[in-house]
Amino acid sequence: MFLGLDFGTSGARACVIDSEKNIVWKQHIAYPDPASQTPSDWRAALHMLLSALPKDIAAGLHGLAIDGTSATVLLCDEALEPCSPALLYHDNRAQQQAEQLKAIAPDSHTDARPKVLRTVCIATSGLAKFLWLTQQIDVHHAAFFLHQADWLTALLSGKPGISDYHNALKTGYDVEQLCWPDWVMALPHTHLLPQVLAPGEVIGHIQPDIAAHFGIHPQCLIHAGTTDSTAAFIAAEVSEIGVGVTSLGTTLVLKQLSQHRIEAAEYGVYSHRYGNLWLVGGASNAGAGVLRNYFDDAQLAILSAQIDPLQFCPLDYYPLTRIGERFPINDAQLAPRLEPRPVSDVEFLHGLLQGLARIEAAGYARLAELGAPALKRVVTNGGGVKNTVWRTMRERLLGVPVSAANHCEAAYGSALLCLNG
Repeated sequence: MFLGLDFGTSGARACVIDSEKNIVWKQHIAYPDPASQTPSDWRAALHMLLSALPKDIAAGLHGLAIDGTSATVLLCDEALEPCSPALLYHDNRAQQQAEQLKAIAPDSHTDARPKVLRTVCIATSGLAKFLWLTQQIDVHHAAFFLHQADWLTALLSGKPGISDYHNALKTGYDVEQLCWPDWVMALPHTHLLPQVLAPGEVIGHIQPDIAAHFGIHPQCLIHAGTTDSTAAFIAAEVSEIGVGVTSLGTTLVLKQLSQHRIEAAEYGVYSHRYGNLWLVGGASNAGAGVLRNYFDDAQLAILSAQIDPLQFCPLDYYPLTRIGERFPINDAQLAPRLEPRPVSDVEFLHGLLQGLARIEAAGYARLAELGAPALKRVVTNGGGVKNTVWRTMRERLLGVPVSAANHCEAAYGSALLCLNG
């Protein structure tokens, strides 16, 4: 059996599958406060999930992989104790550092080498956060700069300083040449950067003391992980070019396979290496998270049932939870547009859902504009997949069939990652 652990924006999930890809166990842990989550919260959630494993399943585990939110990073010491705050995926305090990177990063239009990621030259990138941390924090005790998934994986493997090329992408790793580029290595403190493996590659066995404590098979292999949105794509088991995968979680993430790498940081578009293909997409700060500010699950179900998804809503919303957007518009100062609010909650929810559907449609249009394959259909995963009214609304705006993935959770994708790794 194989365990996938997903550390997302609001909590952590576990999924165990057998060799036939059947789910045999699932569990979920919410963070105490998702907006101010800390490494202590992640570690506590990790231990709670491992403790909850049924004894027979824990004893039969052969592999484990972890995904985490992209560009969520921290500094830690030799014992893996954090020696900096964790900067979360949407943290944009590194504005000055992003400008520094723009001044020194090679221009992909003039450099003869393969495309350089201009995505690292924005404040929310892993590399901008690396500069911010190493400029703000006393690095004397720091031994490693790690992404969220790297740190959690190291707690289990006992082998720190290892990442994967999905998480390392926004930290400047060259996913074509499979190395840290010279211009990145010329920055101060780059000895803290991790060694980078392929997602799913075996790191080693689980630490004996951890295996004994949680009753896990001592030969359980720990695999290099991935990002949460890429794990969600893996979970959908899409291999056809032209099929989009939309993850309707706290944020809205769009991805599709392409034969060509596409990079457009000015629109928040980037590509992950994905076997012999490229996984191109972007992540909006809008998503189901904004719905949680106004409605609970029961209210969403009752109100959605009263919406006609084929009817146009005159409300022109851009439903962000806070100032700043990444994709399909990359504007750190873009403000939420959530007014006017009608008296009717049904009309208000209709406007929110239509606004999110418009962002999704604009996102796929942006990918097509930049050279992504024509969209044939869209597969959906994440918590928002349950809302059939929203799905019909999205289908109308996208102009292609929209279906739910057989498996909707990133944790399932991480389990597949170590099964196939």
